Amino acid sequence: MKESILSYFEIEKLGTTVRREILAGFTTFISMAYILFVNPSVLGASGMDKGAVFTATALASALGCLLMGILAKYPIATAPALGINAFFAYSVCIGMNIPWSTALAGVFVASLIFILITIFKLRELIIDAIPADLKFAISGGIGLFIAFLGLSEGGIIVANKSTLVGLGSFQVGSTWVTIFGLVVTAILMVRKVPGGIFIGMVASTLLGLVTGVIPLPTKFVSGAPSLAPTFLVALKDVPKINTVQLWVVVLTFLLVTFFDTAGTLVGLANQAGFMKDNKMPRVGKALASDSTAMLAGSLLGTSPVGAYVESSAGIAVGGRSGLTAVTTGIFFIFGLFFSPLLSVVTSQVTAPALIIVGVLMAQSLREIKWDQMEIAIPSFLILLGMPLTYSISDGIALGFIFYPITMLAAKRGKEVSPIMYGLFFVFILFMGILNTK
Repeated sequence: MKESILSYFEIEKLGTTVRREILAGFTTFISMAYILFVNPSVLGASGMDKGAVFTATALASALGCLLMGILAKYPIATAPALGINAFFAYSVCIGMNIPWSTALAGVFVASLIFILITIFKLRELIIDAIPADLKFAISGGIGLFIAFLGLSEGGIIVANKSTLVGLGSFQVGSTWVTIFGLVVTAILMVRKVPGGIFIGMVASTLLGLVTGVIPLPTKFVSGAPSLAPTFLVALKDVPKINTVQLWVVVLTFLLVTFFDTAGTLVGLANQAGFMKDNKMPRVGKALASDSTAMLAGSLLGTSPVGAYVESSAGIAVGGRSGLTAVTTGIFFIFGLFFSPLLSVVTSQVTAPALIIVGVLMAQSLREIKWDQMEIAIPSFLILLGMPLTYSISDGIALGFIFYPITMLAAKRGKEVSPIMYGLFFVFILFMGILNTK
C-alpha cells in the first residue's frame, strides 16, 4: 500500500516523504478550516440554511481537494472562494433581489461553461500566455494579500475611518495570541525547524486555551447537518436564467472565479517550484478538477469553488505532491463530524501562518525586471492591487489592463500575445460594466 502511494504521487522523486505530505495537508486544512464556518454565515445572509451550507461546503471542498490531488497531483486545496461568496449573497441575492436558488442556478450554468472551455483548453492557453514577469507579480501579490488577511484577522491592523487601515489595539487578548504565534513561527522559520508553521499554530492554540481567549468546546463530536434544504435546488431554477441581468451574473461568476483560480494556481505553482519554461505542468487537469468541484458545489448548495491561497501554508511546510491535497480533502470529510473541535482554530491562530507564508511568496518578486518600466508598472499594479482591492481577480485586472499599454508605449507591442490583447478588452468590460460589487 505504502509503495503504491510512493509510486503514484512520486514522493521520492519530488524529494518529500509521506509523513511530510500528511503534515502539509493537515496544515493546509487547519489554515482554511475557517471556511466551514465563514461560508454558512455569509451565504446565510441570502436566506440559505446555514446547516446545509456547512455540509455542502465540507463536501464540495473535499471533492475538489481529492480531484486536485489524485488527477492533477498538486498540493493545492479547493473550497468555496471568499469574496465571490459575498458577491453571491450581498450583491446578487440581496442587492439584485434574486432568490438564492436562482443564484445557485447561475453558479451551475457558469460551471458548465467552465468545463466546456477547460475541455477546449481555452483556460490553459490563457494561463500559458501570461508573461513570466506578470506570473511572478501574481505570486508576490497573493503573498501580500494573504499577509494582509493574516494581519487583519489577527487584529494587528484594523479598519480606520481616517486612514482606511491602522494599527489594532494591543489591549485585546486575541491579538496577543496572534503576536505570540507570529514570534514563535518566525523564530522556528529562521532556525529552519521542519514544520515551523504548524508548530507555531499549535503553540498559539495552546496559549489561547490556557488563557481562556479561546473557549474550550463543550463537546468534540457532532452529526453532520442535513443537506436537504439546498441539495439539487439549483437544477430547478436553471430555466429562470433568461434575462440579461441574470446572464450578467453568470458571466461575473465565470470571470471572477476564472481569474481568481488562475492567479492562485500560478502563484502557488511558482512558490512550489512547479513552473517550467513559464508553463504549469498538468494545468489542464488542475483546471478540470476545480471546475468539476464548482459544478458539484452548485448542486450541493454552495457558491463557486476555487483553488485556495492557504494551500501555500502546506507548501511552505514541504508539501509537494497530490497526497497533500488528498489529506486536506480527507480532513474536510472528518470536519463534518468534528465541527466543535475546529472552533478552537480561530482566525488568530491561523493569522501568523498567513503572514509568514506571505513573506515566502513575496520572494518571487526578485525575478521581475523592475528596471524596465513597461514591465514594472503592470507588475506593481498587480502587486498592490490585490491587497488594496481585497481581490485577486481585481489586482490581476489592473495589471493586465496596463500591460499592453506600457508595452506599446515602449514600442514592444509585437511581444504581446493576441490573448493578452484580448484580455485587455475583457478586463475593460469587466471593470467598467460587469463589476457590480
